[in-house]
Order: sequence, then C-alpha cells, then structure tokens
Amino acid sequence: MTEVLSLDGRSLSLADLVSVARHGRLVQVDPRASAAISSSRAAVDRAVAANRPVYGVTTGFGGLSHQTIPSAKSRELQVSLVRSHASGTGAPLPPDLVRALILLRANSLARGNSGVRPEVVERLVDLLNHGLVPWVPEQGSVGASGDLAPLAHLALAMLGEGAFVAATGAPEPAAETLRRAGVAPLSLAEKEGVALLNGTALMTAYLALAVEDLRNLEDAALVAASISLDALEGRPESFDDRLGEIRNSPEQRRVAARIRTLLAGSALAVPQAAWSGQDPYTLRCIPQVLSAVESALGFAGSLVERELNAVTDNPVVFEPDDFVSGGNFHGQSLALALDTLAIASQYIAGFSERRTSRLLHPALNRGLPAFLAPDPGATSGFMVPQYLAAALVNENQSLVHPASAASLPTSADQEDYVSMGPWAGAKLRRILENTRRVVAIEWIVAGQALELRRPKTGGRGSEAGLRALRSRVAPWTQDRSPALDIDRVAEALSSGALVAEVRRDVPF
Repeated sequence: MTEVLSLDGRSLSLADLVSVARHGRLVQVDPRASAAISSSRAAVDRAVAANRPVYGVTTGFGGLSHQTIPSAKSRELQVSLVRSHASGTGAPLPPDLVRALILLRANSLARGNSGVRPEVVERLVDLLNHGLVPWVPEQGSVGASGDLAPLAHLALAMLGEGAFVAATGAPEPAAETLRRAGVAPLSLAEKEGVALLNGTALMTAYLALAVEDLRNLEDAALVAASISLDALEGRPESFDDRLGEIRNSPEQRRVAARIRTLLAGSALAVPQAAWSGQDPYTLRCIPQVLSAVESALGFAGSLVERELNAVTDNPVVFEPDDFVSGGNFHGQSLALALDTLAIASQYIAGFSERRTSRLLHPALNRGLPAFLAPDPGATSGFMVPQYLAAALVNENQSLVHPASAASLPTSADQEDYVSMGPWAGAKLRRILENTRRVVAIEWIVAGQALELRRPKTGGRGSEAGLRALRSRVAPWTQDRSPALDIDRVAEALSSGALVAEVRRDVPF
C-alpha cells in the first residue's frame, strides 16, 4: 500500500500529485507545517486586532482595494468574496484535475505564508481523503489574480453552499454531501477567503497533469513510429548517434538511442545494399522533431516542479508580522508552458498522421496494398481512420493558437494584463486527447502493415508493440467499424498499459 503523503509546502513532486489526483492516495499535513501555519495565522490575528490596513483582510479586493473594511465586517468580507467570485460556467472540471487543484491549494497554504488557520488546510485534505470532488465549472478564470472563479467554487463547496459531483456525475448540494461524509462545513476567518482564492492551483494542475500525459504520449509515439519504420522499410542510418553529437543536441541523441533500441533485430529497417534514395522526413527526422517535444517537456517539467511548492496568494505573510502585496498569483509563466506543450503535442499528432497516410498510400507505402485493404476496391481498409486522424490534426491546428498571447484587462483595469492560462490548459487537454487518438490510429495501421511484411519481422520493440496491439485489436481480415478499436487503443495509451507492455519486453 502506498504510504500517506505528508504535505509541507516544500517537497511535493509530480509523481506525488499524480498519485493523489488519479490514484486516490491519502494525504495528511506534516506536523512541522502545522506549526508554520499557526505562526502565520497569529500574525493575521494581530493585524486585525490592531486595525492595520492589510489588503484583503481589512480592505476590499481588486478595484475596491482602496475601501477600508471595519473589523466587525472582516469575516463577512471573506464569505462575500467567495460567494461573489463563484461565477464560473460550463462543464465541470474532470475529477483528476479538481483533486490536483485541491492538493495544490492545500500544499501552498501548508508552507505557512498565507495566514490561514490549520483547519482550513485540514479541510482541504478531508475532501481528498473522503473522495469528495467539488463542482468546479471549467470557464471563468483569466489566470492573473489567481484562478479566482474556479477556486471560489471549491471554497463555496467547503462552506456547504456550493455543490459536489455526485456518483452519477450530476451536481449535488454541498451541505448534503458534507453531512453524509461526516465533514463539517468550513467557517471562514479573516484572510482565509482570499488565501483560498488567490493562487495558480488550476493552471498548475493543468500543467502538471499535461506534463505527465505528454511524457506518456511521447513514449507511445516512439513505439508507433518504430512500427511504421519497420513496416515502411525505413533506413536506420538516420538514427546514427554521431548526427546528434555534431548537432550538439542531447535530446536528439536520446530520441535516436530509443529508436535504435526499438528497432534492434529488425529484418526490415536495415541498411540497403543499393542506393534507393532518402526516407521522407516523418521517418528520417524522428529524432529531430521529437527532440523538440523533449525540449518543451524539459521547460514545462522544470517550471511545474517549482510551482508545485510555490506560495501564490496575496498578500503573503513573512516573520514576524510583515504583510507583502505582490503578484505571485499571476500565471504568465504557466500559460507560456501550457501553450508550449500544446504546440509540442501538435508536433506529435501532425507527424503521426503523415506516417499513417504514407502507410495507406499505394504510391508511397513501398508495395503494401492500397489502404491496407484485404481486397482493395471491394474493401476500403483503413481509408477513413486516416480521415479521422486528419480531422483531429486540423482541430489541433485551430486550438494550438497561444491563449497567453491574448490578454484582456479586468477589475476596472486594476488587473490590466492577464495570462489566460486556464484556457491554455483547457484546450491543451483537448489537444492531448486528440493527439492520443491520432497515435492510436497510427499504432493500429502500422501494426497491420507490419504483419503484411511477413515472413520478415520488425525490431524487438516493433514486434512487442504489435503483440500489445493484438491483445486488444484483431487483425483486419474484412471491413468492420474501426471506432471501437481506436477507442480501445486510445484508452490503453491513456492508462499507460500499452506502452508498459512494450517496456516489459524491451526497456526503451
């Protein structure tokens, strides 16, 4: 059994986040973090008692920050903030994303710079450990003064006023959900509403899960590409390590080495006795194109590892009683990383679709049947799955426009340049799902093509990929609907099961 994860605001890893968000790992607050939380809370209590002007504690918010709030209304201010900012719309965020959002908010508050009481962090942990998923609409955050609307819907559920996602997927009143789980609604004290709402938790959740998903997709794309290489009798010299060495590209060298491992033992992707021209770019330039994906992942992965343990609310509390207003809630760097991963994901999709097309094209597939049809003409084979791949790539081409390049001011121009990171994250998830299906189509088509090369066999990785495919999808002996096959393989790519089966035979 996986050990309980202790939150201290400093040591959360990407693997930890995935284990909680997607696998239900239990969470607790580190006792040392509880002491830091209590210390920062005492500073807030002293500021309130002294009637100090502190943003969001004894003043209004955003464009109303010049308004002084009397101490008698300071707690009412926090509840009003949550209610007024819970203005999201659209479909609810997926459960894994909401769980990641809750975890990130708890971990940030656990750092001890936010001025909340320990019970606020404990209540967030209760939601995770009881499997409670607040109803958080997808749309409504501009990713600048934190993810205000989404986090307000989270906080509203904690107050017993919002909604949770029921087992049916429908919204259920929060008060009833909390009562049934034995979790008391939260009552907010000074500073706690703004601490819950001001933060980059949604953008960071999008980025963290996208980094995990794109890493897995790159692995799947490498296997699919190796099967295609074998099926198209590609030239292995393109993966010579010396090419990456003189390019000064460690990423290129890594990709080429992995392809060489997957192709090892091939009777198809072998040096040619006589010159017959060069391979197309989608075969020859796999290391160069996918190394760009590696570079994007390196940038995004490094950023997200820092952001997982960042304090991103405002104001923040430093010892002894120093309240500092700044802009740590601004998501520009996260939005840039999300947009970068969207472009990198589209590289995989566009690259994969072109290989699928080549495998089906009778003038380009080096002697294979047109569309790999059992009886070309009488049967259509894989003609239309390539249409689907092309449609998904086209959709990605529309979605890949950078959200972070299009700021619109908010809050009476107090917040006059915003990141739009949440939209970058939402469309990235759509792009990743599209890309996963494009790669699934290539895997299916390339597997069929590889079998048509018998008795010659592909590399050890290609053959392992074919075996993993055939455990789920039967060979194409007559026309049938490919929709279920594509769904089945895409799901196995999403779970990581397909690539894991290949890795068991050929570590790459």
